[in-house]
Amino acid sequence: MSRYLKRLKATNDSDQYYHVFQDRGVTQIEQYRTPEFLVYEQDVLDSVEFQKHEWKMGDTYWRLSSQYYGTPKHWWVIASFNRKPTESHISVGETIKIPFSLSEALQVTY
Repeated sequence: MSRYLKRLKATNDSDQYYHVFQDRGVTQIEQYRTPEFLVYEQDVLDSVEFQKHEWKMGDTYWRLSSQYYGTPKHWWVIASFNRKPTESHISVGETIKIPFSLSEALQVTY
């Protein structure tokens, strides 16, 4: 299932993007809104076994999801589990948690 099926859309007609609109020949752009992640209690997250991963230059959630789960589509589980919604919230050298069991992680993050 696509992660975009449940996403809200917003219409952007801000004057700030005048040149973008002009280049595209439109007066507004429809965009997907930034997703909101649920915040889970720490004891719930602690109940799931995980392995540590040191964030390196070039790491992305979708690459880690591919590496650990065999598919990039569960990137959001890693983001949610670490309470870091985007890669820009993580610094090189920081340690993040990768849940061992995707099914357990999905039960507490979905």
